[in-house]
Amino acid sequence: MNESLMTLSKVNTWFANEKTITGKPVSWIKAVNDVTLNIYKGESLGLVGESGCGKSTLGRTILRLVPLHSGGIRFMGDDIASLYGKKLRPFRSKMQMVFQDPKASLNPKMNIFKILSEALYLNTVLGKKDFLEQGVKLLNLVDLRPEHIFRYPHEFSGGQQQRISIARALATDPDFIVFDEATSALDVSVQAQVINLIHELRRQLKLTYLFISHDLSIMAHACDRVAVMYAGQIVEVQKAQSLFSAPRHPYTRALKDAVPVADPSSKKGLSILKGEVAKLSDLPSGCYFHPRCEFKQDICSKEPPDVYKTGKRSWVRCHFQEALWEQRELMDTKESA
Repeated sequence: MNESLMTLSKVNTWFANEKTITGKPVSWIKAVNDVTLNIYKGESLGLVGESGCGKSTLGRTILRLVPLHSGGIRFMGDDIASLYGKKLRPFRSKMQMVFQDPKASLNPKMNIFKILSEALYLNTVLGKKDFLEQGVKLLNLVDLRPEHIFRYPHEFSGGQQQRISIARALATDPDFIVFDEATSALDVSVQAQVINLIHELRRQLKLTYLFISHDLSIMAHACDRVAVMYAGQIVEVQKAQSLFSAPRHPYTRALKDAVPVADPSSKKGLSILKGEVAKLSDLPSGCYFHPRCEFKQDICSKEPPDVYKTGKRSWVRCHFQEALWEQRELMDTKESA
């Protein structure tokens, strides 16, 4: 049984929306709300949801890149929620991030050797004389040639730039990496190459990673489990394959039905989720999803739903998840008949 590498307990990340003259916040943008989650050693956990639901903010919160409003974060058994500055620095090398836009995240004035050297400097096992040799090894890991090391970012394609970003993240020998929409800016064919590369690196280096994306269709290929996020809150966690075959939460079902089917003979159209996305500065009462849910009942607008376990490491946050799941199974059977 794998141990938990990263443990989140009731994590909240809020930003001041309005302030008084003295600077005291009077209202908040609640980007992450009461998130409790375990990421286990060696697994790839997906985080999916609509744009603006708080996915990237949660990734940055985990790495302590944005202020934590409340809650607990434990990494490899150590409490890092209360650490700042120098006390947090020893953990920085063990937690890395690959950003969405590789062109923006690479310094255009530095060649690849200098970019990698900055990261290698944090790897205290290496001396400066070893940086060039290690830089070449990192490029080999991400399928780039040794002669690329003295070129500049603008001399590479988008896919190659993202490979360089991955090499930089690997330079500190991390245990945990957050991939924040790391494939969304790439062509579809290049996306597949990068996802296969991430898989291979995970196998070789025994990595654990959080894969953030708004594209549910790639989760089955990129992740072991998937956490679904809506309005800053995790509403469902399931194994990737189960999420597609039997989504428990109405929001997850809506995301699944909006994924195009690669079958020209299919007559089933794409489902469109009705209603407005919940405002993080003015969240609905009760279940955050109830204004858009076709199955809502009175209790949904009055009381927040509890978490119901649906498996060993899976759960759903919905008042009527069991009844809705059986109802949707029946509907799917009729549609396929």
